[in-house]
Amino acid sequence: MSAHAAAPADRLGTLLAARTDAGGRYFAAEADGLARLCHRMAERFARGGRLVAFGASAADRSDVRHVAVEFVHPVIVGKRALPALGIGPAEAALLAEPEDIAIGFGSGPEVAGAVAAARARGCLTLAFAPVGAEWELTPPTGDPFVGQELVETTYHVLWELVHVFFEHRGLLAGRDARGTHDAGASSFLYPFLAEQESDLEAVLADVRASIVAKADDTAALRIQTVRDGRAALEAAAAALRARLDAGGALIALGNGGSATDAMDAVADLRHPPPGRGWPARRAIDLTEDSAIITAIANDVGTEAIFARQVIAYGGERDALLALSTSGNSINVIAALAEARRRGLATLAFVGYDGGRIAGEALADHVVVSRSEHIPRIQEAQATAWHVLRELIEEPSR
Repeated sequence: MSAHAAAPADRLGTLLAARTDAGGRYFAAEADGLARLCHRMAERFARGGRLVAFGASAADRSDVRHVAVEFVHPVIVGKRALPALGIGPAEAALLAEPEDIAIGFGSGPEVAGAVAAARARGCLTLAFAPVGAEWELTPPTGDPFVGQELVETTYHVLWELVHVFFEHRGLLAGRDARGTHDAGASSFLYPFLAEQESDLEAVLADVRASIVAKADDTAALRIQTVRDGRAALEAAAAALRARLDAGGALIALGNGGSATDAMDAVADLRHPPPGRGWPARRAIDLTEDSAIITAIANDVGTEAIFARQVIAYGGERDALLALSTSGNSINVIAALAEARRRGLATLAFVGYDGGRIAGEALADHVVVSRSEHIPRIQEAQATAWHVLRELIEEPSR
């Protein structure tokens, strides 16, 4: 689909076309570089390096936390847990070590300074803006929402495909003979098989093709999510606008990567993009306070970590946004139930077939991304949220 495929009167079609066009151009141009970057990252991890992510703005910090949790806690069976930190620029400049992979999100002097410090220390450096990193990937768009979505897909495919090279250890230059990360479940049967590999270009070609395929899958799921969820998005936008205009707040929550998507939603409301004339909106991130979360989890149970906070913060003029890739998370369902008891408007973004949340209509408005692949679900949900954010402020544009 080109940027001209949607009729001008079709607002959602225009928003989708902009993403499909930018994503197609971006991943076609960057696929080879991303494949080679996966290889370089695998070499660093195999030598004991870590991923160190950092960013300064509230929205950038959501991506920092998202990329870190993906590497440390893989959700796809068979992927290895890899060491990653999500911290601020000053902390990154302090903690980065020579074999690390330093990823800067956003721009500005703080990020540029941390990139310079990491690069001087010998880190492999990556950024999504011109801040002096060795690898710089700049999405071809002036829309910060579209740019964030392309960045999210980028670090998802880096995480997914860096693992390919662990199955080809002979292609990892400079690693210790006793690699920090093993070659897989069959390594005890064929311990030297991967050591003899030499056809790096063939593996890179496979990875390049996989990057393009994943980007195409993301584009298709974004279209399905927004088109099928059109009525829910438009109704949710009207409900949220009414409550926010009346002084209410949006309360957002999720687990893992979905927690970082809740962070992004709150950041987008509190700090609207410049130049659009949108007001800052009241929003609360229930994943923000680790002391509250761990106290409730320890003393009551993880199923109550969000519901207890809804009791503390939620009222009839507020709304709740729940993000869940499965649609079955017990603590998310408990929060939705508590929100309904207290008169909050409720909205849920879910994946797979919608799970219990969609099947039992546990939220007033439910948007389903119909996939079983968690990174793709999260990418489509990011688009759905950004579309909703626009509809809240510009319903008749």
